[in-house]
Amino acid sequence: MPEHHAHRDLDSTRPRSRVGRLLAHPRLAPLLSILLGGLLAQTFGRPQFGAWSILILALWIGLLWADPQSTRSKRAKRGALLGLSLGLGWFTGGLWWLYISMAVYGGMAPPLAGGALLLFCAYLAVYPALAAALAAALAPPAGREPWPLPRALGSACVLVGGWTLAEWLRGTVFTGFPWLALGYAQVGNPLSGYAPVLGQYGVNFAAVLAAALLALLSQVSLRGALANVALLVALFLGGLQLQQVRWTHPVGPALHVALLQGDVAQSEKFRPDSLPPTLRLYGDWLSSLHADLIVTPETAVPVLPEDLDPSYLRQVERSLREHHAAALVGIPLTRGADQYTNSVLGLGGTAPYRYDKAHLVPFGEFVPYGFDWFVKLMDMPLGSFARGGFDQPPFVVQGVKVAPNICYEDLFGAQMAQRFRTPAHAPNLFANLTNLGWFGNTIVIPQHLEIARMRSLEFQIPGIRATNTGATAIIDAQGRVAAELPPYTVGVLNGTVQGHAGLTPFAWTASRYGDWPEVLLALSALLLGWALARPQRGGTRHHSAKV
Repeated sequence: MPEHHAHRDLDSTRPRSRVGRLLAHPRLAPLLSILLGGLLAQTFGRPQFGAWSILILALWIGLLWADPQSTRSKRAKRGALLGLSLGLGWFTGGLWWLYISMAVYGGMAPPLAGGALLLFCAYLAVYPALAAALAAALAPPAGREPWPLPRALGSACVLVGGWTLAEWLRGTVFTGFPWLALGYAQVGNPLSGYAPVLGQYGVNFAAVLAAALLALLSQVSLRGALANVALLVALFLGGLQLQQVRWTHPVGPALHVALLQGDVAQSEKFRPDSLPPTLRLYGDWLSSLHADLIVTPETAVPVLPEDLDPSYLRQVERSLREHHAAALVGIPLTRGADQYTNSVLGLGGTAPYRYDKAHLVPFGEFVPYGFDWFVKLMDMPLGSFARGGFDQPPFVVQGVKVAPNICYEDLFGAQMAQRFRTPAHAPNLFANLTNLGWFGNTIVIPQHLEIARMRSLEFQIPGIRATNTGATAIIDAQGRVAAELPPYTVGVLNGTVQGHAGLTPFAWTASRYGDWPEVLLALSALLLGWALARPQRGGTRHHSAKV
């Protein structure tokens, strides 16, 4: 190559502006990435700011792509660092409430609780780091010349496919923890229209694609920018159009529901002297309220039935039948001689009913292998619970099939979809029983409500939530909150809920194939992106020398 051609090649890989050189600074970029991760965390649990998550992610992607280094290995290392730093800001900024459960209610020393939180968030940050390393390695180096449109779109596809796969892994490995998945922040904007077709991971895919297309506006020519804008418009218009499609339909009578929120302090819940007031509170509600369905929070009755006064549940059952009512009561139960379950007991129905929690909480309901030492650092009433199945029958109330789930089981859409595998079990209404008292009066409450809204969007099935401290709410089949009690108050939420029947495309595919359709979508994007992002024969140097 002639000397002046080599000079132009090196020059073309430098950032195009002073801002570009600043973004590529090896010390500043990770700090900006942590800041953007912290800002991203603030969009969760605040649906009015959900669309900002796309803009924040677009800024981070722009930072990721502002790398002039010519070798893939160097770009991959920088990408991994930026992904890790984004994840640290993202997860510590959005999951800090876990500290409360360990330090305040778990009795763990504050430095140990803080260290455990940081280690957990660092583990979660590994997943965006992997996606970012791959995306940075396969993207062209930043330079003075705009990226060719095929390579630009290929880079976007690699990022979107890698990110979606990483998020799926985060929600699967070690039983999974998909809290703060980007799709959840989109429940209030047009991209939520993809939920009944592709589920949360599909919404996640669409949100990252939108962010990548925005970030490409600074990397492509004017013609490429116009193409990106057209794709963005099509993406959002597609979501808007899908929001109008009704895959399910009303079925059965509308149920009058009463959702109970006891606001029992977590520090008092398991104390023997606090048990009588708790049992009296819920016993009075269950015996006096007139509703088709009454729902208590998770473990509203915090002791086994054999440890109760024998007349307690008999009196509740008798009162429910007198009022022609039914109830779902959160209570621990036994299975055999030495197995315990976190369960829901159905009372007032035509037949005995119980639901056993299927997806247990690590460290809360079972101890992962090799972590007994960690549990010993806490003073918390932890147990080893037995698991229920994912396809348990519903509780039938006036012909309406109600599917209970407990606490964070509703984070896992594909597992909830197993309820639709057997047509006779397909629910018309979801009922979530939760206790978030472990985490204080924090953003965890609206974050979990946002997750519940996504489940109703995926299945176009309404949901009701009875929680100890919030959010006790009624969600319609389009994922909108119809009514909600103020958090951390004692009260009953009365309302009417219309059950729905039918199958969304997501319910049909996920009940048979789990998350694999979304995984295949991500892999397809990754392969397409790899094919498009490869430099043309002759390489970048040849192209730059001709400019």
